[in-house]
Amino acid sequence: MDSNVQSLKAFLGQVGRVALVEVAATKGSTPRETGASMLVSASAIFGTIGGGQLEYMAIDKARQLISPLEGGREARIEVDEVCATLDVLLGPEIGQCCGGRVEVLIRSVDAALERELIAKAEAEEAHLPHVYVFGGGHVGQALAASLALLPIHAVVVETRADALEGMPETVETRLTPMPEAVVREAPAGSAFAILTHDHALDFLIVAEALKRDDAAYVGMIGSKTKKATFKNWFLKSAEGSEAEFGRLVSPIGGNAVKDKRPQVIAALAAAEIMTALVSHAAKASAPSQKAMAG
Repeated sequence: MDSNVQSLKAFLGQVGRVALVEVAATKGSTPRETGASMLVSASAIFGTIGGGQLEYMAIDKARQLISPLEGGREARIEVDEVCATLDVLLGPEIGQCCGGRVEVLIRSVDAALERELIAKAEAEEAHLPHVYVFGGGHVGQALAASLALLPIHAVVVETRADALEGMPETVETRLTPMPEAVVREAPAGSAFAILTHDHALDFLIVAEALKRDDAAYVGMIGSKTKKATFKNWFLKSAEGSEAEFGRLVSPIGGNAVKDKRPQVIAALAAAEIMTALVSHAAKASAPSQKAMAG
């Protein structure tokens, strides 16, 4: 399984001199928030501060910083040989009409800053929300591909080894005869998407997930009939409650779009899961923010 940290280390180890481009301050509507950053070398970039003319200007300034001699002339930078700034109004003059203002700090990356960037990436990766996809069939494969693009830790869980073949490199895979046990071990705030090849197995996994009152999302693929059958079993045989059942999202991805192609279901489900994760994180942080305000 590849990770963002591994990709960062590979980039830093292969491209020579590098500059860190960081959004230092924002005002009004802007492409990215304060703290967003990217790395720029003479021939490549890693990350983004939002694209458009703002990013092109920042890349150009960063390359001036790390390659001061260009065309036999010394490029001019605003501060010194290791740091530069940009203060950009996002208006029609640069073809970017967000309407806000962005201050960008650009720094040459030395050994100390490189260690700092890796440590920060490791800390961020350690706190990524976990999304567990149970089932590596057609929808599971498509959902894994969609989740691989998001800032999460995605895990595909299967009882069949062949169903885990071909998963994206950034997605963790787990082969186990008891997938419901994975639910119990998951960290708080995890999301669970259940779409195995076996309805009875789906029911066992969903029942375990609904017992987790700290889960951000519990979704099951299926029809109205499947959901009704599960409800009857869950309340009568699995000692579940109406409140717990009420937290189940089924079918995953909603039913507003009448398209059952795996890629479409996966796209809708990925958006649904990401929305749930963000909402759960906001609710979890609200008490601490209130306490600080008090």
